[in-house]
Amino acid sequence: MSENLTRGHRSAGTRLARAKTMPPWSLLAAGAVLGGLLGGAYGVVKTPTYTATSYVIAVPTDKGDPSAALGFAQAYGRVATQLAVLGDAQVWAGVPVKTLQADVRTATSPDAPMVAVSATSSRPDRAADMANAVTRSLTQHANDSQKDTHVQLLSFSRAVKPASASSASATVTGLVGASAGGLLGGLVLLVRPRRSTDAAGPASVPSPAIAADVHGAL
Repeated sequence: MSENLTRGHRSAGTRLARAKTMPPWSLLAAGAVLGGLLGGAYGVVKTPTYTATSYVIAVPTDKGDPSAALGFAQAYGRVATQLAVLGDAQVWAGVPVKTLQADVRTATSPDAPMVAVSATSSRPDRAADMANAVTRSLTQHANDSQKDTHVQLLSFSRAVKPASASSASATVTGLVGASAGGLLGGLVLLVRPRRSTDAAGPASVPSPAIAADVHGAL
């Protein structure tokens, strides 16, 4: 029993000694490998998401001004995600308003009177349906006040079912995880205590009295 304990202590001490003698870059390599494995696993397990985008364009009527169309396009981009628009869009999209509020985004351009409506979902067909439903509802609401604004909102491009996921692939998440793991290993390497290069301690110097006795003996 005592021999087994002694051998266990010796093997543990040997492993500890080997760990202390490992080169510093081994921490960087270990962190990068571990981070890459975790990041790749996350990319495989995570449910992919798809994004579909539709476009509408604001055009002036006969009494309208082109510059006014650009301003109204900016305004329509802001109201596209409001409850008044999404309330009608939920019927055509087949999803509740909360889903549209969480997964629909709009974007406008300062140079073109165009509004982009993007929807994200775990199903590519649903992403396209959500984007098209919001643009349809937005177009109807905008054209109801066409006589007052002198601007008409038209469908420029319908959203189609995306063929590939918009979320990061396992390769990308693996590379990000490897970078983060290597960075963490570098931080550990910087903050860890340094080993003393002078393990034997300072050399002893004989006292003056002992040095004199030695000189007298000679």
